[in-house]
Amino acid sequence: MRSTPRQLASGLRHRLKPASVAGQVLTLQVLLVTVLVLAATAADFLQARRDATQDAYDRSLSVAEAFAHAPGTRAAMESRDPSALLQPSAEATRRAAGVTYVVAFAPDGVRWSHPDPSLIGGRVSGEFAPALGGEPFQEIFDSTLFGRAVDTTVAVLDDRGDPVGLVSVGITVRKVEGAVMRQLPLLLGAAAMALALAVAGSTLVTRRLRHQTHGLGPAEMTRMYEHHDAVLHAVREGVVIVGDDGRLVLVNDEARTLLALPPDAGGDVRDLGLPADLAALLASGAVADDDVRLIGDRLVSVNQRPIETAGSSGSVATLRDTTELRAVSARADAARGRLSLLYDAGVHIGTTLDVTRTAEELAAVAVPRFADFVTVELLEPVLSGDEPEDGAETRMLRVASAGVRDDHPLYPVGTELTSMPGRPESGGFGREAAALLPDLAASDVWFAQDPERAGRVVAYGIHSLVSVPLRARGILLGCADFWRKDKERFGAEDVAFAEELATRAALSIDNARRYTREHAVAVALQRSLLPRAPRRRTALDLAHRYIPSATGVRGDWFDVIPLSGARVALVVGDVVGHGLHAVATMGRLRTAVRNFSALDLAPDELLAHLDELVARTDEETTGGDGDAEERPLLTGATCLYAVYDRVAGVCTLAAAGHPAPLVMTPDGTAEQVEMPVSPPLGASGGLPFETATLPAPEGSGLVLFTDGLVEDRTRSLDTGVVLLADALTRAGRDPEEGCRAAVERLVPARPADDVTLLIARTRLVDRDRVAEWDIPDDPAAVGPLRREAARRLAAWRLEGLSYGTELIVSELVTNAIRYGKQPARLRLIHEDATLTCEVTDGSSTAPHLRRAAAGDEGGRGLFLVAQFAHRWGTRYLDRGKTIWTEQSLTTATLRADLSEDELLDQWPDEL
Repeated sequence: MRSTPRQLASGLRHRLKPASVAGQVLTLQVLLVTVLVLAATAADFLQARRDATQDAYDRSLSVAEAFAHAPGTRAAMESRDPSALLQPSAEATRRAAGVTYVVAFAPDGVRWSHPDPSLIGGRVSGEFAPALGGEPFQEIFDSTLFGRAVDTTVAVLDDRGDPVGLVSVGITVRKVEGAVMRQLPLLLGAAAMALALAVAGSTLVTRRLRHQTHGLGPAEMTRMYEHHDAVLHAVREGVVIVGDDGRLVLVNDEARTLLALPPDAGGDVRDLGLPADLAALLASGAVADDDVRLIGDRLVSVNQRPIETAGSSGSVATLRDTTELRAVSARADAARGRLSLLYDAGVHIGTTLDVTRTAEELAAVAVPRFADFVTVELLEPVLSGDEPEDGAETRMLRVASAGVRDDHPLYPVGTELTSMPGRPESGGFGREAAALLPDLAASDVWFAQDPERAGRVVAYGIHSLVSVPLRARGILLGCADFWRKDKERFGAEDVAFAEELATRAALSIDNARRYTREHAVAVALQRSLLPRAPRRRTALDLAHRYIPSATGVRGDWFDVIPLSGARVALVVGDVVGHGLHAVATMGRLRTAVRNFSALDLAPDELLAHLDELVARTDEETTGGDGDAEERPLLTGATCLYAVYDRVAGVCTLAAAGHPAPLVMTPDGTAEQVEMPVSPPLGASGGLPFETATLPAPEGSGLVLFTDGLVEDRTRSLDTGVVLLADALTRAGRDPEEGCRAAVERLVPARPADDVTLLIARTRLVDRDRVAEWDIPDDPAAVGPLRREAARRLAAWRLEGLSYGTELIVSELVTNAIRYGKQPARLRLIHEDATLTCEVTDGSSTAPHLRRAAAGDEGGRGLFLVAQFAHRWGTRYLDRGKTIWTEQSLTTATLRADLSEDELLDQWPDEL
């Protein structure tokens, strides 16, 4: 009997279908792995093709950009014969870059270069108009010569932004597909290997499964079922199996208890008397994860999953009683939330060393996670950095307030209080423990503080309060008040948490308080060490600003030092480090500069001596005793020293690692001085410093500053100098207005570094108040020079100084003729308060003051000069020296009617 086609097909399926579950698992795994491998291979192929196409886009763009911006491309396009210049370079670029073509053409489309020279002069095909705007244009188009290609067109622009030509670079799609095809064998090989490994693994797993199941007989399977049934009814979790028709298939004992079902329960789950929502969920077979339902007085968590067996389908649900677990979980969540809040408090409280800001951070952290409103009060001494005294007056200030709303009736920030809101009783403010008021409406003592405001607070809805003292190291700093309106009332656990939160905040507030005190001391010391420069001096109109850093004094300083010969020194410096050490170092350097300037040294020589002092000091610091590590090194400090001569109208300056100053012309424009760059103090290695000399006519401005004025994290030093110059130019000629404009333009509210600014407007000495004479190499010239000096003093109406001045001129000129070298000059300078007499000669040998014995014929000259002069000294020049004296015009040092012998008789020869 012949079989029908349907029978043959059925028999074939029967033979191909695996006889065992293990065989079915093997077949399914092999099919699944095969599908995954084929899908991965296809994805890799498509990705490789996409990457190759993107690479073609990138390569054509980079080659087009490189050729368009190459040196000479624009000039070649603007030449008379662009093709002669562009064709060779285009072909060389094409071969070197491995692209299909590099075509240069005019804005009207006429080709200047092409791989096929016969096409030069023709018009390009394709769209290139979008590239004329200056942005590269990319497309894939079908070329008649090369076929389908990835093309990038880039415009070459002139200085006005107009296109002078275009460059088109293309790569054919054949090259892209060739690169992909070359990768195809590798992809197929990897796929075959993955498939082979997957089949081998599936075979091993199937063999293991067959080994574990084929040995079971009917008895063993029955016993296994009994064991499963015992476990099913013994577990503390309910199990409910429902068919796809909504009928109850299986329910264990725990499920009957949780659902209150009778032992013979069965039928449709919607008819078992269960809550409607739970019955609908079980009948639907929908997926549920920890779906909590209320069944009677129990909270039951439901998890449900659909199931399919060989002959039926449905869903299985597990039920778990979470009534107690929910309460425990709620407490755990609350504890976890408080731990998280404490962690956030540690992170967000104390981010700055500002007392008020730290209190604000405490209030911000606690709202709304712990309280609805938070207020913080601090004792007044804490705000200024002082340590409150025990038993002192408990007056404090509200410094922070935060809440879920802004219209609350609590005292605003800035209100002065005399007790904690939770401690109205006398003497209660200083206690250790926190105060808990769970019901403000029932607290008579709290109402007694301010009945009107207390009534407004209760009417607003605030119902409970925890007031915690802020203590650190046993010192009471203030208190933190936590208020609740919408949350549940405070309890004992809340008090303990509030104390922990307040303790952490108190430590940060105390750190900020101590820093405030140290900062105030450092600033006070810094300001005390800085000069009290008047706005107007004889030589200069001055204005200055010193603004300490918000994070600690950094040791910036300036000085204005009067020098001999109508000169004045302007100094600005910056010390490394911060705090009291930096201030002390600044004081040492400023004292050293003043001492060196008393020697009338040139700026470069003074910095050389200062550099040697810093290096020697650092050597002693690092090589000393065990406390040397606590003394900071001076190396790295910077200094700018400028000397302004108001007679010659020039300024000589030198710098050691310091920014160059700005000079303002009389018309008000400002620019930075170009001067030699030298390393900071202590780091020169013995190399000499260099000076710069610039003219400073009447009305010029010298602007000295530290880097804190012009440089910060948001701008560079050069940018800051430009902004400073612009601010000074806009401010005009007045130094005070210049300082104000510079600070407003460049200094933030909380500068990260010290800011020092010194502006000096120059003033020249009137030429009618300067007299100069050449000194001949002849002792007989002393008399005529004395008479010339006397006549000039008479013209200046300084006859009262004539006797002393003639004596000084006589002694200094005589010494220059006898011991000095030519050329020699005598100069008198009449300033507002002094008369300066200078004798300059070519010798570097300086006279010394000594006391002559009774029998000596000489040695009294300089002694007499010192008695008539208010000050005198020696200033060394590049060639020679200057002996100078200053006489005060306001006080007389000696009587002019005494003779020389009478003057000498006032001081005995023996002491």
